[in-house]
Amino acid sequence: MDKSIVILGSGTAGTLTANRLRRTYDQRECRITVVDQNDDHVYQPGLLFVPFGLAQPHALVRPRPRQLRDGIAYRSAEIERVDLDAEMVHFADGTSLGYDVLVVATGASLLPEETEGLTGPGWGEKVHTFYDLPGAVALHQALERFEGGRVVVDVADLPIKCPVAPLEFAFLADWYFQRRGIRDRVKLTYVTPLDGAFTKPVAAKALGGLLAEKGVELVTEFALGEVDGTGGRLVSYDEREVPFDLAVVVPLHGGAEYVERSPGLGDELGFVPVDRHTLQHPDHPHVFAIGDAAGLPASKAGSVAHFEGEVLAHNIGRFLAGKPLDASYDGHTNCFVETGFHKALLIDFNYDTEPLPGHFPGALGLPLLKESRADHLGKLAFEWLYWHSLLPGRELPGIGSAMPEHGKTHTPA
Repeated sequence: MDKSIVILGSGTAGTLTANRLRRTYDQRECRITVVDQNDDHVYQPGLLFVPFGLAQPHALVRPRPRQLRDGIAYRSAEIERVDLDAEMVHFADGTSLGYDVLVVATGASLLPEETEGLTGPGWGEKVHTFYDLPGAVALHQALERFEGGRVVVDVADLPIKCPVAPLEFAFLADWYFQRRGIRDRVKLTYVTPLDGAFTKPVAAKALGGLLAEKGVELVTEFALGEVDGTGGRLVSYDEREVPFDLAVVVPLHGGAEYVERSPGLGDELGFVPVDRHTLQHPDHPHVFAIGDAAGLPASKAGSVAHFEGEVLAHNIGRFLAGKPLDASYDGHTNCFVETGFHKALLIDFNYDTEPLPGHFPGALGLPLLKESRADHLGKLAFEWLYWHSLLPGRELPGIGSAMPEHGKTHTPA
C-alpha cells in the first residue's frame, strides 16, 4: 500500500493516533510522520494542581518523540500552511511534505491578547491563568503570597480545553484556603458565560450545588469584555462588573495559527470542521481531525481524544482501503472533577445523553455525579494511565469508545 499519513500535532490526540496506526500497519504499508513545533509534551491535567503545590512542574513534561512507537517519523517544524488541493503541508523553513491522509491534531491555542486588558497591567501579578505551565507556576507563587481578599475564577468564553477545570480550580481554592486557615478572609467567586455552572442541566445542578455548599458565589451569563488589572475589575460586554484582588482567567481559545492560513481547512475560530461521527472533513475526504483541534460539539478533553482515536484509526484504514467509513463516534466524554478534601466526582456523557447519576462503566463501577474518595483516586491514577496506556494507543479494559448506558440512572433535570 505504501501510503503516507501525516499527523500535525504531537499532543495527546496526535500521539495516540500515531501509535494506534503504527500498531495497525507496519512500515511497508504506510509511512507515518508526526509534526510539532516544540518537543515538550505537557501532561495538561496536571496544570490544575501546580498552583496549589500538589504537582511539580518538571514532573509534567516529557519529550514528545519518546512517546512515539518505533517506526514513526518525528519532525520538529513550524507549520506555515496546508495546501488542500495539492495535498501538501508547507513549513516555515521552505520545505514541504505530501500526504495521502492528513490528521489535524494541533489542539487549541490560548488567545489572552484577544481580551482587552487581559495581558495589560496586572498580568502575571494579580491577573493569572493556569492553562499553561508558566501561568500555573506564576499563579502558585501568587497564591502563596495571598493573605485575603476577593478571588475570582472567570471563563472568558467557550469553547475551552477541559471545561470542568475552572470549576475544579474553585473547589480546590476553597480547600487550599481552608488548609492555610484563611478561608474566612477570602471571598471566592466563579464567573461563567453560561447560564449555570455547567452546560448540561443535571450536572449544572449538582456542580452549582457544590459551589453553594463551599461558599463560592456563582455569577452567570457574564461575557468577559475587559480586564482592568489596575482597578481590579472584570467588565462584561453588558457593562456588569466583578471586582477582584486576584483574578484567575481562562482565556479565549482558538485553533492553531496555520489553520487560518490554509483556505478551506478550518472555521472562523481556527478549528477544523469534521463529521461528528466519522471525524472526516466534509469537503476534503483525505483530511481528518481529532481532539481539541476538531470543531465538534464535544468537550475538548483528553478522554474525548482517546475515544475518538479508536474510531479515527479504524476509519483511516477503511478510507485507505476504499471502504465506507464507520460512523460510530458518539461524542463520548468522561471527566473526573476534583472537588478538594481528597474527593472528586465523575461525569460520563455523549452527544445525546447528559451526565447522569449512577456508576461507570457499569452498575458496580465508580460513582457518577457524586463526591467520593474512589473518584479522587481515579483522578490520580489517570496520570499513570495517560503515559502508559492512553498515549501508547492501548485499550483501557472494559472501556470502549461508545458511552456505556448500563449503570446510569435517568432522572429529570
